[in-house]
Parts: sequence; structure tokens; C-alpha cells
Amino acid sequence: MDNSNSLQRIVALGTYDKSKPRTRILLRGLRENNIEIIECHYNIWGGIEDKSQVKGLWNKLIILFKFIIAYPVLIWKYMQLPKHDVVLIGYLGLFDVLVLWPFIRFRGAILIWDIFISLYNTVVEDRKLITKYNIASLTLWLMEWFALKTVDLALMDTQAHADYICKTYRCDPKKIQRVFVGVEPEKFNLSSQNSSVIPLKTKSKKILFYGQFIPLHGIETIIDAAKLTENNGIEWLIIGKGQEEGKIKSLIDDLKPRNLQWIEWVQYEELIKYLSECHIALGIFGSTDKAQRVIPNKVFQILMAGRPLITADTPAIRELVENENGIRLIPVASSTALAEAVCIFPEEKTNDDYKKKLEHIRYIITPETIGKQLISNISNILFNRKLN
Repeated sequence: MDNSNSLQRIVALGTYDKSKPRTRILLRGLRENNIEIIECHYNIWGGIEDKSQVKGLWNKLIILFKFIIAYPVLIWKYMQLPKHDVVLIGYLGLFDVLVLWPFIRFRGAILIWDIFISLYNTVVEDRKLITKYNIASLTLWLMEWFALKTVDLALMDTQAHADYICKTYRCDPKKIQRVFVGVEPEKFNLSSQNSSVIPLKTKSKKILFYGQFIPLHGIETIIDAAKLTENNGIEWLIIGKGQEEGKIKSLIDDLKPRNLQWIEWVQYEELIKYLSECHIALGIFGSTDKAQRVIPNKVFQILMAGRPLITADTPAIRELVENENGIRLIPVASSTALAEAVCIFPEEKTNDDYKKKLEHIRYIITPETIGKQLISNISNILFNRKLN
């Protein structure tokens, strides 16, 4: 049953990070499906790409002060808003849920939380910034557990990630729904770069990786593979910085791969230029549990741009693609497999069957399609509420 007509207005509430494509795509997808979005927002994270890398007591105090100011402002603004049925709290929204849920319930609205990334999993299990068995990690676990109890629907980026949340916090699987991250199509349209699906032959094959230097990306696998292909006419470019920057720099200094270039960062709008100039773009290769459960932004962007993709073979990526004419899924954390793949891939031509599959993939990762999926999930909750 299509209940989407009963959903007309959603309040986007909290300190959600507008710099993240995930947040922009969700809101845009709803708007593209004729949903009125009222934004009740307080900017905490402007200019901060990697929140775990906020260093120094002063910078941390500034963030804390922003939170202290944010919630009275948000509560006052929210209580003045017109009638609405649904509130969406976006990433990074754990504290938003914990503080704001009583006011949302007072207004009689359904509460949707885009978890997107579990803070407990990221800080404790994946990046290991704090140990698992101490008061801080236990407190973080309890906070996420309680937040999940208060919401009507929680969103994750893959089914593998949703299953992790259900298992970790003993949630009803119906309460946790997958909504792909998706992509902003116009920002990854290679036609604007006057480029073909696969670049014309050049003297060397160009390989591109971009992203934060965090464990799930497995950047050491990329460095090792670059070293293995020094004499194969292959050039590697990595763009990024972050938590493991020191470790990666030391590895590069030790191996000294002659065919590797490292750029610390480029603007989001410039990524299409680098994609247009590469023969192959890379996903993730990390061996962490989290790497098995996520599909990073870059994979959606690479697919929208139509660039040949090599990434680790994980349960998460299999939700979206299989080994295809323009996609290679390789063993996790295997520099040998990556080196072999870049040497023989991609094929000279992309066949018609792959082109059709790629067009389908591009369709399901657009904001409009993602918005339709989210609206369907929310409308089912509204319909069941009316029945009860």
C-alpha cells in the first residue's frame, strides 16, 4: 500500500553535520519527493572533517560550549514550529536524540534517527581510541542503547550495518532499516569533464584513492601494492589525511615507492577532476569488522562517475554490486591481490550488459530514489499508528 500521500512535512532537527554528503542526500531526496522540510538546525561541526581528530583542550572546550548553547536554542525554536508528524535527527545525532526526544514526544511526532555511524563502534571497536572495558566505553554503549529505545525508526547505510546494530543493542530488526548513502549525481558527472567511461590509453595506468586515513580504509594495503607495481607502468595517487597519517607516512618513508604520489587533501568539488584523470578508482581494503559492514561515500561516487572500481569483497559491498565487467572485488587486506588486479583490469571495453547494470545502480543511489525508500519506511509507521 502506498501511504506516501499522508506524509507532507518533516522537521530536520538537531546539530546534524551538513558537510556530510549523507545528510545532504537524505534531505534532498525527501525534497525531490515533494516533502516539505523544516530545518531546525544548530551548526556544531562546520569546518571539522574528522571529529575524532579534534585536538587540544581549547578546541574541545569550544565544541562543548557550542553543545551547551545549542540545545536551549534548538528546544526553543522547535517548540515554536508548526504542526508536524515526523522529526528526522541526522548524523551525528546521538546527543540530539538523548536531549531532544522528550520534546519530540510532547509534540506527538514520530522520531527517526539516522545513526549512520555508531559512535561506540567507531571510537571503541574500530579506531580503538578508548579501550573496551572502561567506564567511558560502557557509558557510550549505554547512551546508544537508550537512544535506540526512544526512537521509532533508526537508519543505517547497509543491511550488514543494521544487523550489527540489532545484535549489539538487541533491537527489533524492523526498527532498523537500511538506506544507502547514495551520491550527489551532478557532482560526479564525468560528461562535464569531457571524459569517456575509461580514459584513452596513456603511457601509464593511473590509480586513485581518496579518503580519510582511518583503519577501515586499509591504506597500508594500497602502499604495499604500489611498491609491488613499481616496474609495471602504474602510477598511484592517494588523497587524504587523518588518524593514521603518521603511520602511513612512516610506511611510505620505509618503502619509498617511486610510483606513488600523496596529496593531503582536495576540495569536495575537485574530486571529479581526479576521477576523470584515473583509469581505476579504489574503495576500501581494511580488515576491521567495520570494513565488512560499510560502503563508503567514495564507492557511490566512483560508480556514478562510471569509473572502474576495485574494492574489498565484503558482505556490505555485495548488497550493491557483484564482480562485473567494470568492478573487481578482491580479498580483504591483500596487497598482492590489489597489485594483480590493477595490472590486468579494466578490460578494454565495457560490455552492454554491464552498462545496463551500471545504469540501474546509478538509479538506486540517486537522492530521489533514496528519498522514496525513506518515505516508504516512514509512511508505514504513520499507517500503523493510525491503525492503532
